[in-house]
Amino acid sequence: MIELYHIWKQYQKPDWALADISLTIRRGEFCFITGPSGSGKTTLLKIIFREILPTEGQIIIDGVNVLKIPNHLIYRLRRQMGIVFQDFRLLHQRRVFDNVAISLRILGLPLKEIRRRVFNALRLVNLHHKMWDFPNQLSYGEQQRVAIARAIVNEPKIILADEPTGNLDPELAFEIMSLFKEINNRGTTVIICTHDKELIRHFGEKVFFLHKGKLIRKEIFPSSKK
Repeated sequence: MIELYHIWKQYQKPDWALADISLTIRRGEFCFITGPSGSGKTTLLKIIFREILPTEGQIIIDGVNVLKIPNHLIYRLRRQMGIVFQDFRLLHQRRVFDNVAISLRILGLPLKEIRRRVFNALRLVNLHHKMWDFPNQLSYGEQQRVAIARAIVNEPKIILADEPTGNLDPELAFEIMSLFKEINNRGTTVIICTHDKELIRHFGEKVFFLHKGKLIRKEIFPSSKK
């Protein structure tokens, strides 16, 4: 599903943000990328999303060489992905419904189909009853669930999440991670960047450990531990 071969990324010399990263994530896996601050987690996620390009290396997603996709066709790759940010990035002047619907409107879907998908996405995160609220009327945890609904509304094959529980207390963090696991159980590949060791201990199935831009080890746990 996702194959990275010898990925290097340099923002400025002489330091490397990523150094010779090679890894494989199979379809339907639930993965963590972890490591201390500055280890390269976010950079790696941005490269998978093709928000930035690697200095060297190759990326294959669903059999397609990502680096050979012309810029004007990148949207086709990103349709397969949903991304969740730590800071939510919600439009606070728009209602919850509009925040979740934005990508579907860009695609030009009929209003009836937009309503169906938005309602289903919000129902999955248990916020369908708040679709006409504004984000500032919601709690922190509810705002993060809106961000997750926005990420899944286009029914992507892959969900990428960058420190999605970093601003939440442990109980809410566990709740949000359980939601990601539920999405994964429906067949979506989920990749989460986090430094939260407790969440990794409880939910981790495949864990990639980064340190100073290098992949120092990989651990695989039996899914039966859940």
